[in-house]
Amino acid sequence: MHFLYSTFFILLTPFILLRLYLKGFQAPAYHQRWQERFAIYNKQHSKQSIWFHAVSVGEAEAVFPLIKLIQKKYPHLSILVTTTTPTGSQRVQTTLGGTVSHVYLPYDIPYVIHRFFNHFKPKMAVIMEKEIWPNLFSECHKQKTPLFIINARLSGISAKNYKKIPHLIVPTLNKVTKILAQTEEDMQYFIDIGVNKHNISVLGNLKFDTSISKQLLREGRQLHKTLFQQRFVWIAASTHKGEEAILLKCYQALKKEIPELLLIIVPRHPDRFIEVNALAKNKKFNTIMRSNNEACTKKTDVYIADTLGELKMLYASADVSFVCGSLTPVGGHNILESLAAGTPTLFGPHMLNFKEISQNVLIHKASIQCHTENDLINAINHLYLNKADSDLLIKNGHEFLRLNFGATEKTYTLLNTYF
Repeated sequence: MHFLYSTFFILLTPFILLRLYLKGFQAPAYHQRWQERFAIYNKQHSKQSIWFHAVSVGEAEAVFPLIKLIQKKYPHLSILVTTTTPTGSQRVQTTLGGTVSHVYLPYDIPYVIHRFFNHFKPKMAVIMEKEIWPNLFSECHKQKTPLFIINARLSGISAKNYKKIPHLIVPTLNKVTKILAQTEEDMQYFIDIGVNKHNISVLGNLKFDTSISKQLLREGRQLHKTLFQQRFVWIAASTHKGEEAILLKCYQALKKEIPELLLIIVPRHPDRFIEVNALAKNKKFNTIMRSNNEACTKKTDVYIADTLGELKMLYASADVSFVCGSLTPVGGHNILESLAAGTPTLFGPHMLNFKEISQNVLIHKASIQCHTENDLINAINHLYLNKADSDLLIKNGHEFLRLNFGATEKTYTLLNTYF
């Protein structure tokens, strides 16, 4: 089965390259550093590194506190961080800079993975969430490199699909030194697909350990005061195709009740910045792009955040947030950064990727779920008119984060025994 997988991946390589090439027309960064995806490097890197892999921005943000903790405790250790997406790459370079080595994760082809290991010789591999790569895991096993999946999560749908290929998945996962799951449910799904129960533990979700610096909070409040001119600011974060049209419709309805309303739209993918701007303008909304460095006026309707790495600060600039990927069946996005920023937080009906978090945050009355457009409109109107309820959401949000804090320290303690 493993041989068939590798053969299929190799045969698929021309089509993967074509897709990479085509994506580069929308996001030029995909045309850059493509050699790294084949473990071809134009310079030497530190060897014997502790290697972390985080697919994109969300996984990278979650693992940054752990990496910084390791750097504080062991400043002499070399750390390598790989990502898959250019946006993830940019966040690594912006946040960690020259304190780590960074390249793209190579494709899961045997000779490519072998070349990657020969170049970096990692002393430990730490994979975020649910990336399962048979050849990469096999190479770890051959090289006797301890391999961990941390902040591990698995949905029922994914578990069902993995069960269809047990001869590939079970041997692959049993090469992992330890799986550190987010929840008991995640652990059970891993056990159901064949993971040895002694190789898995529940340590909580690293994303609960998110924090926003006082400096970023100050910058956000200053933005609200100056650039947004004390408007009532609603931020719609990490939007996907199809959601912006719904949000603009809701904005139009809300504007009748909240004349000073300003909508910030933060598209999830940079290649959609221009598309979203065109959509808003075609619907006759007065629109500003953040990259143009223009101040909002009383006539400004929509402010499009077409920059990267500023979401936390923008949350802090808002009076209410709606975390997207949840209006359409995407599965939702991380609401915890909004809570940490002290922003009353709303989300939609589709939260499969954050099932337990969304359920528990509602139990703690730390956020509001909006199942329909009318729910969203009514929730924003209510928070606008009722500051006490808005403040209570903020207070409950901070308490919810405090109660679930600690996964970073627990993960560090376990990994530390292998340094």
